[in-house]
Amino acid sequence: MIGTMAKLGDNLNRVLSLELARVTEQAAIAAARLRGRGDEKAADQAAVDAMRKALNQIEVDGTVVIGEGERDEAPMLFIGEKVGLGGVMVDIALDPLEGTTVCAKNLPNSLAVVAMADSGSLLNAPDVYMEKIAVGPGYPKGIVDLSRSPAANLQALAEAKGVKVADLTACILDRPRHAQLIAAVREAGAAIRLIGDGDVAGVIHTTDPEETGIDIYMGIGGAPEGVLAAAALRCTGGQMQGRLQLNTIDKRVRAERMGVGDPNKIYTAEEMASGNVIFAATGVTDGNLLDGVRFYRDRVTTHTLLMRSFSRTIREVRAHHHVGDFA
Repeated sequence: MIGTMAKLGDNLNRVLSLELARVTEQAAIAAARLRGRGDEKAADQAAVDAMRKALNQIEVDGTVVIGEGERDEAPMLFIGEKVGLGGVMVDIALDPLEGTTVCAKNLPNSLAVVAMADSGSLLNAPDVYMEKIAVGPGYPKGIVDLSRSPAANLQALAEAKGVKVADLTACILDRPRHAQLIAAVREAGAAIRLIGDGDVAGVIHTTDPEETGIDIYMGIGGAPEGVLAAAALRCTGGQMQGRLQLNTIDKRVRAERMGVGDPNKIYTAEEMASGNVIFAATGVTDGNLLDGVRFYRDRVTTHTLLMRSFSRTIREVRAHHHVGDFA
């Protein structure tokens, strides 16, 4: 079975999705032991160690295409690293601790995140910025577009929802680079939910506006996080576009090395994460969609979102782990 080019069919999909949940659960538990301690590096390293160990217990021939960085920058879970016991060949995108600062400060929406797809299906994005726009499922195709103004996108979304722009809330990273975007969104009449970190969580929040209060995600964040977010939206039927910010010669050269031909290309969610996709995210800290890890005397509880593009199944997994399993 080692090295097979088999695809992630439905039966295999079901088995691997449960295994993937176990991967994010272990990373989340490891990171949660250090939340609120003010040490971002220690929390991230704990999550990396736990996630790598768990990935190497799964029967896949996996290649990390979105990871902790290039090989000379990251000793583990680097881009190109092989993981797994052998089996079906898959691409893996991961962020062992999305929102390291959030975790260190014990603020909402820190996650452990992994996406798995057929080999060659995930965009091998360089570690640069990406301009993004995303909405959840249930809208006409092309409802949002990076080539349009924020006001035009908000108006189109409002019309599709049958509401006024004033009834919409946009999620945007709280960064100085977004000053013009924030002003444009407010001038259009929409509300804004500013987040300090964690734009994978921000995009995922658009999949359930009634629960999260977020209708659209807009702004510039990390390209690797963009691929992870696209994988999640592929599983829900949401829409997303991303455009790499290759504003220096060095960034363009790095992107070309990774197979990016057109530096101005606008990628859809389907282009960033094609084929069969499995996505898992476990809460490290409490958030809008997921509860954080809870520690008890004799058990640890986790809350995981588990999704598959094959069936568009979305599961919430609340697991109880024996405390000795994570000592």
